[in-house]
Amino acid sequence: MFKNKHLKIYSRSCRSIRLGAVGAALMLLASVILASGAHADFTFAAFGDTPYVEDEESRFVGMIAEINHEKPAFTLHVGDFKSGWSPCSDTLYALRREQFSLFHQPLIYVPGDNEWSDCWRSIGAARDPLERLQKLRSLFFADAFSLGQQKIALSRQGAAYPEHARWTHEGILFATLNVPGGNNNARIPAEYAAREKALLEWLAAAFRLARAQRHHGVVIAMQANPFVRSVAVKNGFAALLQALAEEAQAFEGEVLLIHGDTHRFRFDRPLLGRRTGRPLSNVTRLEVFGYPFVNWVRVRVSQRDGRVMFEATPGM
Repeated sequence: MFKNKHLKIYSRSCRSIRLGAVGAALMLLASVILASGAHADFTFAAFGDTPYVEDEESRFVGMIAEINHEKPAFTLHVGDFKSGWSPCSDTLYALRREQFSLFHQPLIYVPGDNEWSDCWRSIGAARDPLERLQKLRSLFFADAFSLGQQKIALSRQGAAYPEHARWTHEGILFATLNVPGGNNNARIPAEYAAREKALLEWLAAAFRLARAQRHHGVVIAMQANPFVRSVAVKNGFAALLQALAEEAQAFEGEVLLIHGDTHRFRFDRPLLGRRTGRPLSNVTRLEVFGYPFVNWVRVRVSQRDGRVMFEATPGM
């Protein structure tokens, strides 16, 4: 999101603010007792909502180099690879596709609102959101593999929603959902209803598979921050949050929800149980950095004393 057209471009001093504000010491833990299976011990990277302005382009390439240096198992990009006020052009999409090929390890990308659902309001170059989504699908989701130089096989939700992907790594199941900021594109009722039906089915299938195969955790990645207060008549995230809460309560493992959208690094438990009204103890939310901060999050998944733990720290 971050749609204010009058935002000033932050100076290079933001980098020192970033480092001082968060610091490498910032770390929270979420754990769950292992039921059975593989010993989880790996690190993956997550980021989104960048680059937005010209000054961030070179810094973005530098961030890719930093991630490559650390050699994570894979990287998650949770969407918004451009600002909300820049054109939704084929040229920019092709540039991002080329930049994504710089990742040495697998890269899994989730569409953001800035590159499809909000394209109708790009300054001086409005585009049809549905046409832009199809363009993204043809460029970034054309086959059953991740992006990046080293690829992994992905399960996709058919030809209609190939951006909904799923894979497993060391006893943890990962799934992506196309949930854009801007109230989940509820402004286009037909598109919203069809996609919501598909993503709820994909979410249910992920948890069903995790329970059947006794996975130790489920990680869900999407763009929108579903916990923002909506001023719209219809809350475009209500059904998703309800389904996630119900699935998590029926799951013995740990759930990690990763999103971007509101550009604030957070690692907490904001999802409430319907019956108790209290935060669900096995659901953790990770929000990645975003403009004006070009940074990524290092997510460590490890097993200690029979428990799986997620640790989240700033990448740089």
